[in-house]
Amino acid sequence: MNDKRPNGRRPAAFQLPDEPNTPERPARTVPRTPAQFGEGVVLTSDADDPFATTTIDPALLPVVEEAQPRRRRLTLGGIAATAFGILVSLALGLWLDSLIRDLFARSDWLGYLAAGAAAIGVVALLGVVVRELFGLRRLAVVQDIKQDVLEAAASPAAAPARKAIARLLHLFAGRPQTARGRTRLKETEGDIIDGPHLLDLAEREMLAPLDREARALILGASKRVSIVTAVSPRALVDLGYVLFESSRLIRAMAELYGGRPGSLGMLRLMRDVIAHLAVTGSIAVGDSLVQQVLGHGLASKLSARLGEGVINGLMTARIGIASMDLCRPMPFRALKRPGIGDFISDLAPGALGGKGKDPS
Repeated sequence: MNDKRPNGRRPAAFQLPDEPNTPERPARTVPRTPAQFGEGVVLTSDADDPFATTTIDPALLPVVEEAQPRRRRLTLGGIAATAFGILVSLALGLWLDSLIRDLFARSDWLGYLAAGAAAIGVVALLGVVVRELFGLRRLAVVQDIKQDVLEAAASPAAAPARKAIARLLHLFAGRPQTARGRTRLKETEGDIIDGPHLLDLAEREMLAPLDREARALILGASKRVSIVTAVSPRALVDLGYVLFESSRLIRAMAELYGGRPGSLGMLRLMRDVIAHLAVTGSIAVGDSLVQQVLGHGLASKLSARLGEGVINGLMTARIGIASMDLCRPMPFRALKRPGIGDFISDLAPGALGGKGKDPS
C-alpha cells in the first residue's frame, strides 16, 4: 500500500524526558485567612455551621406511630345523644300504639295486620341490635388479646404468654391459613420456652400468612384507587371511589384478623383510622406528599393525573396500614411492620430509578 503523505514520512513515537523532581510543599498546619476579605472577617468553624453536617438527626425525621384504638369515655355529646335517642324511641312507640289502636277501631283485620307488622319489625330490630353487639364484642376481643400479649411480653414467665396464645388459637380456630401454625404451637406445649420467645414464635407461625394476605389486600386496593383516580374525569368520582375502597379495605382487614364487625363496628373502625391519620399528619394533598415519600424530582416526571393517582394510592395504602394496626390481634414484634415504602415500587415502578422489584 503506497503512502499518500506529501513527504512520505511514516509516523514515529518519541519519548519525552522525565520531568525534574520538584520539592514537595510542606503541610500547612494553620489555616490562612483569605487576604481579599481583610482582617475583620471571622470564619465559622464546621462545628458551629448548621449546614456543614452531612448526617440527619433521626429525632428530626417524622415517625409514623402504630395506630391505637381511641379510648372510650363518657362525653357530654354521648350523654345528649343517648337522652335524645330515648325520647325519639318513646315518641315512636307512642305513635305506633296510637296507629294500631286507630286501625283496630276502623277494622279488626287492619289492626291485626299492623300489630303483626310491628311485631316482625321489632324482632328484626332486635336481631340487628344483637348482631351489632356481637360485632362490637368481637372487636373488643381482638383488643383484649392484644393487651394480654403486651402484658405477657413484659413478663419472662411462660404462663401469661400461653394464656394469650390460647385465646389467639381460639380466635383463629377455623382459619385454614393458620392450621400449620396451630399445629406447630401445640407441639411446643411440653417445651420450656420463656414468654417473649413463645410470643415471637406464635406471631411468626400464626400471623405471618395473614400478614401476607393483608399486604395483598392493601396493594390491590391501592392499585385500583391509583388507576381509577388517574383516569376519572371528576374529582367527585375520585373522592367517592377512595371512600368506597377504603371502607372495603377496612372491613376486609377486620374480617381477615377475626374481627368481623357490623355497621357500628365499621363506623368505629373508620373513626379510629381517620383520627389516627389526622393526628400523625398522614393526610396530605398535593406534590408535597409525592416529594416527601417518592423523591423530590418525581413530581416533575409524572403527569398531573398520574401524580394524583399515585397520591391517592399511597393514601389508601396508609389507611390500610392503619387498619392493619387496629385489627391485628398482636403488636408487631418478631415481624416487620409494613410501611409506605413497601408499596411505592408497585404503585410507581419507575419512581425509584430502577430500584423497584425485579419483574422476573
